[in-house]
Amino acid sequence: MKKVLLILIICSISVQAFSQMRFVNKVINHFFPEDTTRHNSFMLLPLAGYNQEAGFMIGGAGLYSFYTDIHDLTIRPSQASLSLMTSTKGQTQLGFKSDLWSKKNLWHQIYTLQFYNNPFNYYGIGNATLEADKNRLKQLKLRANAEVERNFLKNYYAGIGAEYESHQFKDKDPGGIFTHLPTSDQEGGQFLILKITQVYDSRNSNTYPTRGFFGKLKYGYAPDFFGKDRFHGNFYSADIRQFIPLRKDLVLAGKLLFEGLDSKTPVPFYAMRQMGNDEIMRGYYLGRYRDNYYLAMQSELRYRFSDRFGIVAFGGVGNVAPHANETVKSLKPNYGVGGRFFFDLDKNLAVRLDYGMGEKRPGEKRISGFYFALSEAF
Repeated sequence: MKKVLLILIICSISVQAFSQMRFVNKVINHFFPEDTTRHNSFMLLPLAGYNQEAGFMIGGAGLYSFYTDIHDLTIRPSQASLSLMTSTKGQTQLGFKSDLWSKKNLWHQIYTLQFYNNPFNYYGIGNATLEADKNRLKQLKLRANAEVERNFLKNYYAGIGAEYESHQFKDKDPGGIFTHLPTSDQEGGQFLILKITQVYDSRNSNTYPTRGFFGKLKYGYAPDFFGKDRFHGNFYSADIRQFIPLRKDLVLAGKLLFEGLDSKTPVPFYAMRQMGNDEIMRGYYLGRYRDNYYLAMQSELRYRFSDRFGIVAFGGVGNVAPHANETVKSLKPNYGVGGRFFFDLDKNLAVRLDYGMGEKRPGEKRISGFYFALSEAF
């Protein structure tokens, strides 16, 4: 009798759980229709999240996702978004981003325009900066980027681009380590990088790849347009990614990122490569470690246990250094977990929440941070 009663209780709980899950699915499908046909869509998303650079953020974004030719079954989805965010740490961001694919994927175009009113912590230069040295700054930053690539051979693209940045700073902690920088660095500045790109892309998707290879090499040159010891010199970048399906619902993803700058004159601190963001080396405060060269390697295990939901575990290493060959020394660890909610099943677009951790320096708390963002990390 006890066994029968136990079975009845388990069945009752299961039925209630199943009913609740069906209710949750109905609610989800009401707001995010379970439509896998090729269609254009516009979604106005209220945004609320957190990262350690900005604190708690609130704002909104309009995301338009579309196919430039819905009858072309090989074409990749294009996206254009406009966002406005403000945060508890006084940060304001206004940004426009687009990732466009033409008919038959012949042309790929990326355009970005961003404005930041951005209080942030400056820790110094190098891979051994101290929490005790942080110097609060206010930054006004304008960034514009454009890249246009054309397909010439199967999976191979080549293109050109240009990137412009303008920086202004105000020292919120007079007498701190920021005053040790050259006067021209403290004033801020601007630079323009003219780029050429080479891409090999065999991924089966640009939004949620489960197999294939992606490699993008960039070389850029910043002419001496602006004088006053502003950055002028060479820029190098390599972004290498591999995706391996272990099962239908389980993917192993890996990324290697290398960036570098060289110049006959000292590189201003605001142009240096910075370790840590919501894509790679998650957990590190963006700008805690900065230098002329940056190397990061990341692996990520992605388990999508339903159409709507997935979880990830990631780990990797990274470092900054004044010279390229020194980036492989004293590599810093990175690891964490995250969750995914797929709001557009047709294009596999997701909202993600990640928690990343890094090194623990003597006398300091372990480096860590939460991230809330749209789309996969890479």
